[in-house]
Amino acid sequence: MTVHLIKLCVGVEDPETLRDYQAMRLAQKKKAGQPVEVMHVTRMTPKRADELTDGGSIYWVMKGVVRCRQKVLELKPLVDDEGKKHCGLVLDPELIMTERLAKRPFQGWRYLEPESAPRDARAVEGEDDMPAEMREELRELGLL
Repeated sequence: MTVHLIKLCVGVEDPETLRDYQAMRLAQKKKAGQPVEVMHVTRMTPKRADELTDGGSIYWVMKGVVRCRQKVLELKPLVDDEGKKHCGLVLDPELIMTERLAKRPFQGWRYLEPESAPRDARAVEGEDDMPAEMREELRELGLL
């Protein structure tokens, strides 16, 4: 059975900023001769790794709202310079926009069961042309 993670994306205001940051990191890795993969390093290793890599995603919370997700492809054990163990979440570089879901602050990551996860955002013709605030208000009213 699939399970997801939910994590605060600290310092990132929107999915475009996250996309740009990850592209910059990939370019740095390529230049340094490191494996070119999107990886988020976390201190704790998920115990439900098999369920997470069986179609799971990491849902990013930006400014108190879930905005997008990335599929988790692999978990890699890592060790830092001080010998401390960490976990590298290898992510699909594609950001998948989700319906917005308000989320209170929390530390670290949490498991997110599929039935509690926000749905992927539907593309509506002309939706990209309107301001984000208007789009969100129309969604809340059930008009998008």
